[in-house]
Amino acid sequence: MAFKADPGSKTTGLALVAEFPRGRQVVWAANLVHRGQRIKAAMTYRRMFRRARRGRHCRYRPALFDNRTRKAGWLPPSLMSRVNNVSTWYSRLLKRAPISQAQVETVRFDTQAMQDPEISGVQYQQGTLAGYEVREYLLDKWRRQCAYCDGTDVPLEIDHIHPRSRGGSDRISNLTLACTSCNQAKGNQSVEAFLAHDLQRLARIKAQAKEPLKDAAAVNATRYAIGEALKRFGLPVSFWSGGRTKFNRTTQGYTKDHWIDAACVGEEGVAVKIPHGFRPLTVQATGRGRRRVRGNDQYGFPRGEPRAQKRVSGFQTGDLAELKCLAGKSAGTHVGRIKSIRSRGWFVLDRHDRPAQEFRLFQRADGYAYTAATA
Repeated sequence: MAFKADPGSKTTGLALVAEFPRGRQVVWAANLVHRGQRIKAAMTYRRMFRRARRGRHCRYRPALFDNRTRKAGWLPPSLMSRVNNVSTWYSRLLKRAPISQAQVETVRFDTQAMQDPEISGVQYQQGTLAGYEVREYLLDKWRRQCAYCDGTDVPLEIDHIHPRSRGGSDRISNLTLACTSCNQAKGNQSVEAFLAHDLQRLARIKAQAKEPLKDAAAVNATRYAIGEALKRFGLPVSFWSGGRTKFNRTTQGYTKDHWIDAACVGEEGVAVKIPHGFRPLTVQATGRGRRRVRGNDQYGFPRGEPRAQKRVSGFQTGDLAELKCLAGKSAGTHVGRIKSIRSRGWFVLDRHDRPAQEFRLFQRADGYAYTAATA
């Protein structure tokens, strides 16, 4: 039996393909949805408070950020979570299935060619800012005028087309120039909302700026890290191109889906049978609780008291449970994940705050939420 993976930025396809007398067949498959964006947002939130503390000069220990070193192959936590998710599920499946090998797709995106299809030769060595400073480059690119009102001969500010608070990056393709009034009016709105009344200008800005390639960069950064993580389990691991996966899938007439791509990875993926009515599993990475033990107020200072214990009356946050309430506005039967627990023995499920005696445990939190695909 082979474990196959089709790594992606937001979703990774997983599949188990077994060898039967009549050919190869998919026996299990899942779409593993990552939480890299949530991790990045949480780290940005933490960084905001650290910078505020440094600005107030109230550090209680020496700064470490100037003398830290990173190990070879280091990846940011938002990317490393993708690697860990695939590794975790490989480990789980090894305990339940006779897996003999792993096959991983290692597609590589040429991000420069995606932005400039005509690029070639030495141009790969000359980046966007060759011979420019950032501000000077933007002044030339946007003709020294405000991108939103065409204002000239006014002070111009650098603006993020897709705001950083909404996941935008500092790439040159996401930067433009705006006058002070337009920049303040736009705030943290998306460019689509700010220019909803001027669709022609919106289309021009998007065409000139070009879309950022964060997803392609994430796949490039993790494509071999996933394979190296699987090698630690001791079984053979082989790497295959995305072009071979696409050829195998189109040859067999299968539709595009992450788990189907995973099943078609490798040389053996050219002839794989998917049983009629087969339903893959959707696995959403949810995390295993917060890293911090106390919350922060609006000024970045600790708020409240640390929780004495993680589990109360046999329950913890994230457990799948059933709530049976006989009276009151919450009367009825409710099933879902417990949002929060309190030491006094009352839990919150959806919007219902009820005592522990009315809950029945279905599944303990394991860092993932599961959904079966409809037929």
